[in-house]
Amino acid sequence: MAKRIVILGAGESGAGAAVLAKKEGFDVFVSDMSLIHDRYKKMLNDRGIEWEEGTHTAEKILNADEIIKSPGIPDKAPMVKRAVEKGIGIISEIEFAGRYTHSKMICITGSNGKTTTTSLIYHIFKEAGYDVGLAGNIGHSLALQVAEEPHEYYIIELSSFQLDNMYRFRANIAILLNITPDHLDRYDNCMQNYVDSKMRIIQNQTSDDAFIYWNDDPIIKRELEKYDIKAVQCPFSKIKEKGSIGYIEEGKYTIEVPTPFNMEQEKLSLTGVHNVYNSLAAGIATNIAGIRKEVIRKSLSDFPGVEHRLEKVVSVRGVQYVNDSKATNVDACWYALESMKTKVVLILGGKDKGNDYNAIKDLVAQKCSALVYLGADNTKLHNFFDGMGIPVRDTHSMKECIEACYELAKPGETVLLSPCCASFDLFKNMEDRGEQFKTLARSL
Repeated sequence: MAKRIVILGAGESGAGAAVLAKKEGFDVFVSDMSLIHDRYKKMLNDRGIEWEEGTHTAEKILNADEIIKSPGIPDKAPMVKRAVEKGIGIISEIEFAGRYTHSKMICITGSNGKTTTTSLIYHIFKEAGYDVGLAGNIGHSLALQVAEEPHEYYIIELSSFQLDNMYRFRANIAILLNITPDHLDRYDNCMQNYVDSKMRIIQNQTSDDAFIYWNDDPIIKRELEKYDIKAVQCPFSKIKEKGSIGYIEEGKYTIEVPTPFNMEQEKLSLTGVHNVYNSLAAGIATNIAGIRKEVIRKSLSDFPGVEHRLEKVVSVRGVQYVNDSKATNVDACWYALESMKTKVVLILGGKDKGNDYNAIKDLVAQKCSALVYLGADNTKLHNFFDGMGIPVRDTHSMKECIEACYELAKPGETVLLSPCCASFDLFKNMEDRGEQFKTLARSL
């Protein structure tokens, strides 16, 4: 009898996992507590895969040999807890897909910069003419690509939630950009639990693999001492320091190995300190993959950037509107503020993930002419920022928010949506928040 695989969650990763499981001959059942998007229903129906929505039927789930869990479902979810009690193995879609491919895996994680770095590496591989797929948190699900559109290389953005349920998967090139507090609500408000999750990126690596990481990150430095790292270590830093193979020196972007490479820093298409790190990580990874220097150089200088990440939207009455809706934690907002050259009207708020706003307090004092709170409940923001003597506005919809920004911002200033928080209190997701911001700013 075919082994039974049950998939919890029928979004991009769940539907993709179902397609691959069916192709590999498993008895497949998909269950989602929410409604399933029509696109994914069609995908399942076309392949004769049984599914349910709006409920979890225990009898159809707890008879699984293995469960593939979508990253958005917490371990504390009742059905997940029951499966664990029954001793059913729970894995991620990425772990499952990895069993059915021998392609090269370039995997990127970190609290900030993942999407930009992943997209930049993918851009360089495409420009070099490689057969490459984009997967993980962005692009199409890895499982779907492995099943129906296989590639020689995959560039995979991995969240801590995906890493949590990965056990035997191996990254040929692993990139760890940074570790700062994020998602602590999912990790029992324990930073070490979150750190341990991020460090899983290096599990199963061999001496044939490479591990690229930010050399200046105090948490990464501390953690590395705990691990027996077999992969070739490729640290990068802002300036040349002991051990770093990538850095900026005298205005030059420099990579030492495996093939020495440099270019003028001002030619990099991405600006801001954080993007120097993203560009170094991408340059080292593509250099290791054997991509020609002239392709890397051209791609680093013509990369268009990522939607919802410091995206210039429109200029109205001399005020620049910038969409940084991807800034769902405090550190990401810090990077955004740090890169601003003008005074800022900053939009903050949403679903707080256990945020400590002290990290941005000095930059807010220095750069912000006003603060606009955008959330269902802005109490925590009021308590923290109102005493700073900066004008504040309280809003509960994007329309109210944009109207407040329009009134507050003076010519020569920037309105920056960099909310520090998840979007689920008022919006479908981070993209929905960014799209509403762009639509309303453009209609001013």
